[in-house]
Amino acid sequence: MSKDLIFEIAAEELPAAYIPRAMASHETYMRRALETNRISFSAIRAFGTPRRLALIVEGLAERQSDATIEVKGPQKKAAFDAGGNPTPALIGFARSQGVDINAITTVDTGKGEYAVAVKEIKGRQTVELLPEILTGLVSEEVFAKSMRWGGHDITFARPVHGLLAVYNGRLVEFNWGHIKSSAAAKGHRFLSNGRAVAVDTAASYIEGLREAFVIVDPAQRRRIISEGIEKAAADAGGLLVEDPGLVEEVSFLCEYPVVIRGGFDPEFLALPRDVVVNAMREHQRYFSIADKNDRLLPWFITVANTRPTDEAIVRKGNERVLRARLNDAKFYFEQDIKKPLVERVEALKGVIFHARLGTSYEKVERFAALALFISYQTGFSRGLEANEQCSDFLTESFNPAAYDPAAIDPGLYSKYVVGRGAMLAKADLTSGMVGEFPKLQGIMGGIYARRNAEAEEVAIAVFEHYLPTGSGGALPASVPGAIISVADKLDTIVGCFCVGLIPTGAQDPYALRRAALGIIAVIMDKGFRIPLNSLINRSIELHQAVIRRHISKGLKPADKGVDVEALLARKTVEARSNVVEFLLDRLRNQLRSQGIAFDSIDAVLAAPSNGMDIVDAVARITAVEGFKADPAFARLIVAFKRVSNIIVSRDGANRGPAPDAALFQEDAERALFETATRLSPLIEGYTKDGDYASVFTALASIKDDVDRFFDKVLVMADDPAIRANRMALLEFIHSLYYKTADLSRLNA
Repeated sequence: MSKDLIFEIAAEELPAAYIPRAMASHETYMRRALETNRISFSAIRAFGTPRRLALIVEGLAERQSDATIEVKGPQKKAAFDAGGNPTPALIGFARSQGVDINAITTVDTGKGEYAVAVKEIKGRQTVELLPEILTGLVSEEVFAKSMRWGGHDITFARPVHGLLAVYNGRLVEFNWGHIKSSAAAKGHRFLSNGRAVAVDTAASYIEGLREAFVIVDPAQRRRIISEGIEKAAADAGGLLVEDPGLVEEVSFLCEYPVVIRGGFDPEFLALPRDVVVNAMREHQRYFSIADKNDRLLPWFITVANTRPTDEAIVRKGNERVLRARLNDAKFYFEQDIKKPLVERVEALKGVIFHARLGTSYEKVERFAALALFISYQTGFSRGLEANEQCSDFLTESFNPAAYDPAAIDPGLYSKYVVGRGAMLAKADLTSGMVGEFPKLQGIMGGIYARRNAEAEEVAIAVFEHYLPTGSGGALPASVPGAIISVADKLDTIVGCFCVGLIPTGAQDPYALRRAALGIIAVIMDKGFRIPLNSLINRSIELHQAVIRRHISKGLKPADKGVDVEALLARKTVEARSNVVEFLLDRLRNQLRSQGIAFDSIDAVLAAPSNGMDIVDAVARITAVEGFKADPAFARLIVAFKRVSNIIVSRDGANRGPAPDAALFQEDAERALFETATRLSPLIEGYTKDGDYASVFTALASIKDDVDRFFDKVLVMADDPAIRANRMALLEFIHSLYYKTADLSRLNA
């Protein structure tokens, strides 16, 4: 019989989002526990359904492997007397470790010689260790929300009704709280008629549950669902609207998936496509069907968690529920279009974005001003004039049909698109549709903007400014959409940091980490050459009223006489520093996840960075990574370290006076100066062009001159003027090295 472990936690309905995470967590825990306990195995497989989490460990060894360990005891001088005989200290140590005195050896640890007891540890039977391992697995699982039930002390995501634990065909006996392990699993809640599945092998577990109407393997459920919904769409004369995310979610909402097709009144197809799809997907978990031209058809597909006795009854129930949702959507849509989007902006003054950050209207004004600043900095459009307000973009409009680039300054039109797009970006938050279907925010804004005959570029920007909505998600295709996206996200980050709403550990209630990654992704995608420092500074300027208000609310009667302006200045500096480090941390993590070495990232981000120009920083990091494979890399690092080890300044700033060629006395120092002087403009040019590979090649070519300098020249000359001049030369050389990266941080 195969020596497999089968373990299952049977619970009440688990949230679908919890299951994949718990599966991964359980597999990781089990792998670490077995490795820590020196128990070998062939493979670990994790399973999950709404009512159970399970692990199968294949080829699990019957006992731990033996181990030899060394336990450090007293120092040698305390362990043996002058005659080399064991002291009472050593005898006591040997006794405490259960070894013969003759088994004691001495080892030089680098901090002196110590007595060491060498112990042979015989492996225990696996079945003796499993109760503790399995108890730990259940007890240490952490969910977003856990609960207690029935007055018991144990906690889990939902009440646990049973534990199955079988190894090598036999029950593993243990208790977790009031729950005792067993060797039987329960079948489907409704279809199995309460049948218990006796388990003695992995195969009997999987196949027994299948016969009891439970497909325990999520991959099999996904396959069944995918094949079923594609066939149902084809039977309706259409094509499935692909939705892998919904397939994944639905696979964790059922144990025995059954595909059912239904229909709805074609009159609802007059609603915007996104409205119909959202009503089906988000509220009902229905799949959509389209024709070959990608037009929606009046059909839907749902996945039930049971095999209905009468499918027609289930279908009618699903259709009735969807009809109610679509009627709601139709009502809200018809009401919303009675009021132009631009007229909804004023209502944002009554919508609180956050108690500490003011209304949504205030937020819109801030990020609209920031968007126009970004647009100007990137060269996309003109900037705000001194007498202009962002609200001005609500009172003017261009007729896109009449737009003639020859007649209207393109820079002015681009400025209008960014300004008006930003001011309209959140207007749909006051619509009935978004109130009922929150995931349509931005989407409805774009739809309503088109219906109101806004410029197409404005409508696109309103929709795209929410992108990306998650890691790896779609990015804004248009430049205005990208600019407003960055502005909105940075405004949220800066605002939260200004009023103390900073992420800590795993807590990030305002999704600031996601916003930061979105900013990085958009900037990289569009290649915006703009220093983040300037954007952060501008955003903090726009938050001065917020910071002042936050300070005032925090003052107590005892704080009378506090210098509010000084406090404001300090809070501003703190916020700026914290936001910069927060964004740099996200950039570091993002690059590390792409397999880039930490030392390359650290070296570039520690050097002068043109105000945190992300595109430029990534280009330099990529160049560093590439140059590491060049034989000249080692030459570059050696030369840099010889220079940096002797100079006073370590941050690349050439603070002293320029070296005076008239004070040079040795040919080696003249040669080094001439080489550096010749290369300096070349390096400046390469840097300006972003050709960092050529920068490193040029820097590496200095090595021979650097070596000759240190071999032939005494830097610390007796003459103060000569000494200072030679130090100035090295400062000059070091500043060239430091322009692209802090090479001292690279692992040569």
